Amino acid sequence: MDYKNYLQHLKKHTRYDFSGYSDNSIHRRIQKVLTDHHLNVEQLIEKTKYDQLFVEKMVEEITVNTTELFRNPEVWIDLYHKYKSFLKNKKQINIWHAGCSSGQEVYSNLIILNELGLLDRVKIVGTDLNIKMLSASKKGRYNYKFNRQYIENFNKVLNSKKNGSPKVPFEKYFTINEQEDCLEVNDFLRAIPLFRRHDLVQEKIPFYNKFDVIFCRNVLIYFNAELQSKIIQQFYNQLFVGGIMILGNHEGINGFFKTKFLKNGPAFVKNNAYHLKY
Repeated sequence: MDYKNYLQHLKKHTRYDFSGYSDNSIHRRIQKVLTDHHLNVEQLIEKTKYDQLFVEKMVEEITVNTTELFRNPEVWIDLYHKYKSFLKNKKQINIWHAGCSSGQEVYSNLIILNELGLLDRVKIVGTDLNIKMLSASKKGRYNYKFNRQYIENFNKVLNSKKNGSPKVPFEKYFTINEQEDCLEVNDFLRAIPLFRRHDLVQEKIPFYNKFDVIFCRNVLIYFNAELQSKIIQQFYNQLFVGGIMILGNHEGINGFFKTKFLKNGPAFVKNNAYHLKY
């Protein structure tokens, strides 16, 4: 299958461009679309040209939407301690979650900020290409049985080293309805973030303000090296000096950008400030 030829048709006839995705990743996903919808390449091209609803559904299937509350708890434990010194003196805290998927990472971050007494200073935005995922983010409603491990992650981050201090109850931030198999973010937390559609690959950064923290976890691994560099450059430009960028556990920066960021635990710090003391 000449999937690169198909990607050119997709770019020409729609607002989407997946040509910068890694070859193996996008090839597998397009092949799955063909199989699931019982199409050949020619039929896929025709539907892409004339069926916008199909295109939106296909994009939902192609994009990766894996996330969870306090994913990789050790990362959040480290950030909890960094935030204490890094953010405590800021009058306003700007945070961007790029590729936020269904929003659990955004809510994880807000919980930590609330526990540190910083919630009233935060402006936080989550962006994603996938409209369906953005709708889920705004609702803050998740399947309870499937996501029971969220409670375990929550306790690892917030309750593992309390040394006799009162535990932070999960119900402070979430309402569980086992009969409806529903786990819902409580209203006060859900009201804070702004979620909006943004294509990280195609569109310019839609913000005038700079950020103290940018999250983009487990997104870059699906891009080729050239596109990764383009995105990292955009994040660098959008961060305050001394601001931090959080990538996935298996993502990093190479070459030129190693001079632009300093690695401190899971955080990549925009160079020339704070000397990594936080």
